[in-house]
Amino acid sequence: MSDPRLAVKIGRVSLKNPVVTASGTFGFAQEYNRLFPVSALGGITVKGLTLQPRAGNPPPRVVETPAGLLNAIGLQNPGLTVFLEKELPFLRELETTIIVNIAGFTIEEFARLASALDRAKGISVLELNISCPNVKAGGMAFGIDPEAAARVTRTVRAETSLPIWVKLSPNVTDIGIIAQAVEEAGAEAITLINTLAGMAIDLKKRRPLLGNRMGGLSGPAVKPIALRQVWQVYETVKIPLIGMGGISSPQDALEFMMAGASAVGVGTALFHNPFTPLNIIDGLCSYLDQEKIDRIEDIIGIAHRTG
Repeated sequence: MSDPRLAVKIGRVSLKNPVVTASGTFGFAQEYNRLFPVSALGGITVKGLTLQPRAGNPPPRVVETPAGLLNAIGLQNPGLTVFLEKELPFLRELETTIIVNIAGFTIEEFARLASALDRAKGISVLELNISCPNVKAGGMAFGIDPEAAARVTRTVRAETSLPIWVKLSPNVTDIGIIAQAVEEAGAEAITLINTLAGMAIDLKKRRPLLGNRMGGLSGPAVKPIALRQVWQVYETVKIPLIGMGGISSPQDALEFMMAGASAVGVGTALFHNPFTPLNIIDGLCSYLDQEKIDRIEDIIGIAHRTG
């Protein structure tokens, strides 16, 4: 049974608690639902979805690093049609918020995805992954250019009545400028951060370990960077934030919320301990008891108001 003290509002979206899964780490929830009732979570963010099926990058696609994980999956997913026919029916039966992460290689692809998903039942939020290559702009990611980020957000906003959360890349000079651009274009919340660009070298083969050469770094190693960027964006925009990046304990979640996140996403920690989100939820309840705090929402951004 959920604790009403943990309920949070993300714009038009109500979460029973502030703990959601990060895209790309939870699949479409079916495997995890065999381990525990995923309805206990505040929300589930599904694997990044594209219009057409994608096989992803060549292996190796995952490499462990000190305090982190490099991945170069390449947006492997079954595509829109299979998702609607085979995955969504299961998801819509779950008693939790369903967040669908969408990725396009052109603005038109984002628009087509948003339009199709707008008509589907059971979806609560569209999360825009604007860290994928913009093919029409020479491979530049939408998420590193304020104008491109705003254009994608504005286009999707015109195609759907669903709440839009925009997931930002940390691989920028000033993430606050990108955040302001998507807020003005119609984003209702911002998810941050996506992975940091990184790589590893095989000393014996004398070449990159990943088949794609470079990948995205996640896990505890990125937490201080993610926390700083949540802090920075909180002071820049008025819309809610969903913070993620190395969160693996209740203490981590509390730091992100005090820095300004209204909710937190758990990703890489799931591979080490799939029960991490439940442990965080329990830990948040214990914190409220110990500190005699009535609602978890009372700590959101509190680090900006004290000291």
